[in-house]
Amino acid sequence: MTSTTDQHLTDPQAFLLELYRAAVQSAQPLYSMASCLPAPPKGRTVVLGAGKAGGSMAQALEALWPAEAPLSGLVVTRYGHIPPRPEGLARRIEVVEAAHPVPDAAGLAAAERILALTQGLTEDDLVLCLISGGGSALLTLPAEGLDLEEKQRINRALLESGAAIGEMNCVRKHLSRIKGGRLGAACAPARVVTLTISDVPGDDPSVIASGPTVPDASSCADALAILARYRIEVPESVRRALEAGGLETPKPGDARFAGHEVHMIATPRQSLEAAARVAEAAGLRTHVLSDEIEGESREVAKVHAALARAVARHGQPFARPCVILSGGETTVTIRQRPAGTPKGRGGRAGEFCMGLAQALQGQDQVWALAADTDGIDGVEDNAGARVSPDTLARAQAQGMRIAEYLDRNDAYGYFEALGDLVVTGPTHTNVNDFRAILVL
Repeated sequence: MTSTTDQHLTDPQAFLLELYRAAVQSAQPLYSMASCLPAPPKGRTVVLGAGKAGGSMAQALEALWPAEAPLSGLVVTRYGHIPPRPEGLARRIEVVEAAHPVPDAAGLAAAERILALTQGLTEDDLVLCLISGGGSALLTLPAEGLDLEEKQRINRALLESGAAIGEMNCVRKHLSRIKGGRLGAACAPARVVTLTISDVPGDDPSVIASGPTVPDASSCADALAILARYRIEVPESVRRALEAGGLETPKPGDARFAGHEVHMIATPRQSLEAAARVAEAAGLRTHVLSDEIEGESREVAKVHAALARAVARHGQPFARPCVILSGGETTVTIRQRPAGTPKGRGGRAGEFCMGLAQALQGQDQVWALAADTDGIDGVEDNAGARVSPDTLARAQAQGMRIAEYLDRNDAYGYFEALGDLVVTGPTHTNVNDFRAILVL
């Protein structure tokens, strides 16, 4: 059996996958939730939540909460993202599933039920809110003047526009009856403790899942500017409401948030550091560039490729062998295709890998893996993809031109043909992009 110490030499891609798994493992809620839990209250404890990690967060809370203390509530997660239930673990929190990244009727029904559970709360009650990435789509409750079909259209347009996550969520907050602090405000006068797994650059709780439990500093005017910037249409009645400030969110200083707490139980930085520890234990210098990288996936890839080539060729700015890690949330702008052109498949991790392979141009001694830490890249069944020194040569031998696949955003098709998709299944957590480059 190959040891971790020399695995990077004998099987670089298996080694990179081990780094990814270490990053994911460190973000599992059972390992970090206990220190953030308050004592049971005098009254009821109600659990509300949404996100791709919702199922595992609910199970962790059920395992950690005192057996004699009452616990009930409702959490919504993505289809297929409820983890297997440990034997003997009592079910106290209901977990339902809905669609992501485009909301559906199941998410709408869940949001309505979650908001209804805030009725009748008292100052003796405690609300534990379990919030993780993906909650924006899963917790959908359209603003007055919008129906689900319109909300779906706007959401698709945002996803395809290339807008940054903060921009998308600013719009989502103002077109919702539950996001942007509205859920937290509805819980008054109960005490609210929000436990969050961050999937956004900067770990801003008002951006994670569009901040349903925390006050929002953005404005209707900000949302209008973003809609105009990306040329996204909304119904005229909604536009007028935004212009008049009628869809404004609760702001910092609102008395309804007095005494609320927010605890970040897992972050992208923590996951990158966990991967770095594994690499360093294997004797490799490890460099974490940032956990806040944003921008177009293929453009971010060019910068990473330039750095990797400089290390491989000149030993600068890092000595080799080494591992280069980064995280954040990049974007993919869907480009117009000529009529009859097949629609591409894939997400931002795969697009990054295509851009990286193209820019590396077969550079010797460079391997890479990029994957989403929730195990799903976009809407496909892969977490991401991998790149080797022979990626372009193997593709060209099959008659595949990478520029054509990039033009139609078809990372899934490209890497599937090469056998280089990374398929893990849902990981039951989500701290967003994970990228690792190994230079030997």
